[in-house]
Amino acid sequence: MRPHTLTAAVMPVLIGSSIAWADGSFDFLLFVTMLLASVLIQAAVNMFNEYFDYKRGLDSTESVGIGGVIVHNEMEERTVLRSAIAFFVLSIILGAYICSRTTWWIAAVGSLGMGVGYLYSGGKSPLAYTPFGEAAAGIFMGPVIVLIAYYIQMDSLTTQAVLLSVPISILVASILLANNIRDSDGDARRGRRTLAILLGHERAVSALGIMFVVSLAWTLILVLFGIATPWVLIVILSIPKAVSAVRTFRKGLSAREMLPAMKATSVLHSQFGLLFSVGIILGRMLTGI
Repeated sequence: MRPHTLTAAVMPVLIGSSIAWADGSFDFLLFVTMLLASVLIQAAVNMFNEYFDYKRGLDSTESVGIGGVIVHNEMEERTVLRSAIAFFVLSIILGAYICSRTTWWIAAVGSLGMGVGYLYSGGKSPLAYTPFGEAAAGIFMGPVIVLIAYYIQMDSLTTQAVLLSVPISILVASILLANNIRDSDGDARRGRRTLAILLGHERAVSALGIMFVVSLAWTLILVLFGIATPWVLIVILSIPKAVSAVRTFRKGLSAREMLPAMKATSVLHSQFGLLFSVGIILGRMLTGI
């Protein structure tokens, strides 16, 4: 399941729900159901990744950044696959409840997201082998989840909600880019053509830094144009993690030695998402914005 990565599914739900709360509508049961469904889907995607990478001979006992339960003979490969399918089924059941309370169009959007999650590592041409993985993650684990979480609370969408979903979209894409920077040498030997491989190490790290800057700059612009409360600027407290990630990646170390940079990127996403949500809530409570 790779539990340490599951905050990537939690933060967009939290942000979308926080925006809805600030706009005057919040149903706790819908929030919890959406949160569980999102976490189950990401956990399933992680399991599919574990299964298909093993089947393609990509994982070994020396691989970093994986669960490793198959290659270490801790679980049978079919158990991992069946667990992933079971998690998808559970998320569908939760999704059905959400649809029964809102609209069945949510099922279409959710199914599309699940399909993309499966095709990231499954199918004949996995997204994980292409330069498009970051874009897929950024879209479906950014605006899509944020806006679903918002819609089920408000029964509508706003331009403001769309604009507020952008920074976390950039940062979830940065997690995947950081992962691919760490794994670029091994991925290149195995025939992958990820964005990190196409850019090369130095330019990929520069792109990662630019993504961090853009997410912060976008937040500042939202505040300057009155779209977001000034309280969201507390996200600047996450800057040290961004600096730490870029500095460590700049050293060009081995995959294992780059793990702290990968972790820093993931923590940055979590810190930013939590602070962003707190800023939205504080803005509503203290200033009415």
